[in-house]
Amino acid sequence: MSGGRRGILTGGTWCADYNRTVSHWPGEDGLAELFEEERHGGGSGCNLALDIKHLDPAIPVETIGLVGDDDDGRYLRATAAAAGIDTSQMMVTAAAATQFCDAYVSLSSHRRTHIFHAGSGALLTPDHFDFSSTRMRYLHLGLPGVHRILDAPWHDEANGWVVVLKKARAAGLETNLELASVDRALMARLVAPCLPHLDFLIVNDLEIGAIAGVETIVRDAPDQAACMRAARAVLERGALKLVAVHCPAFAIAVTRWGEGVVLPSVAIPEQEIKGANGAGDAFAAGMLYGIHEGWSVGQSLRLAHATAAASLRSISTTGAVLPWRDCLALADKWDSRDY
Repeated sequence: MSGGRRGILTGGTWCADYNRTVSHWPGEDGLAELFEEERHGGGSGCNLALDIKHLDPAIPVETIGLVGDDDDGRYLRATAAAAGIDTSQMMVTAAAATQFCDAYVSLSSHRRTHIFHAGSGALLTPDHFDFSSTRMRYLHLGLPGVHRILDAPWHDEANGWVVVLKKARAAGLETNLELASVDRALMARLVAPCLPHLDFLIVNDLEIGAIAGVETIVRDAPDQAACMRAARAVLERGALKLVAVHCPAFAIAVTRWGEGVVLPSVAIPEQEIKGANGAGDAFAAGMLYGIHEGWSVGQSLRLAHATAAASLRSISTTGAVLPWRDCLALADKWDSRDY
C-alpha cells in the first residue's frame, strides 16, 4: 500500500434517493403508472462508500458530506454508520434540508430520470474537507454541476473542486472524480481545471466525450474507437494515471504507461434487470477496489463490470451489490456480451 495508507474516502454528494419504478417515462402532459417506491441513500459520496463496503466489509471507508438536521439527514447518517463507514466528517446543518432526488426508472427502457433538490448540497464548500488526520489511500469526489459553491470560483482557483483535489493530494491521497449528467459544456468547463489534480477518472461514454470534445455516439450507439480516442486525449491533458470509460456494451481503460484494455460488459439476463440507478457508481467501486488491491487493469475492469451487473438487480443504487467474489461468480454465470 502507498505509504501505509489503506482505504477509500468519499466526499461530496449525500442525498436521499426516492427511487420509483414507472411503466415508462411520459412526455409533458403524459401519464405513467407507478409500480414501486423505496427510499435509499444516493449520490457519489454515499453510493461508492456503500458499494465498497458491500464488496469488502473489511476495507476502511470514511466520508465527508453535509446533510440537513431532518429525517432524511438522520436516515443517511444511520445508513452510513450501519455499513461501518466512518461518519466523523459527515456534518449536519440547520440552514437547509437534506439534498434529495426523485429517481425514476422506466420498466420499458430501463433508462433513468433524476429530478433533484440541492438543499444542503448547495452549502458544501472546500472548507468542509479536512484531510489532516485521514489515513485513507484514495479520495472519490463528486459531483461537479450539482453543488453551487463548489462549482463556483474559490479564491484564486477556477472552482472549489480544484481546491479540494489539491488539498487531498497535498495530504497524500490519490484522487478520483465522479461526474453527473449535467450539460456538456458545463461539465467540460468544471472538469478541465481538475485534470492536473486527478490520478484517476472513471466516467461513462457521454461524459468522456463532453470532456474531450469528441463525439462518442455514432449512429445512436457508443463507439469504441471514439471512446478510446477521447480517453487518450483526456489522459494527456492532466496528470492522470488511468482513465476508464464504461457504457452498457463495453468498457475501456487506458493508462499513463500506454496500456489500453477493452472488455465487453456482462450479459445479465433481461429478467434480472430492475433499474440502472447507481450502475455507474457500482462500476467505479469495482474499478477502484481492484486498483486499491493491486489488481491488473484487466482484472479491475472485470470486477467493475461484474459489480455494475449485480447492481442492476435492484431499483436502489446500492442494494444489490454483493461481496466481490460473488459479483465475479454472477458475471461468470452470465458470461460476457457479444461485442
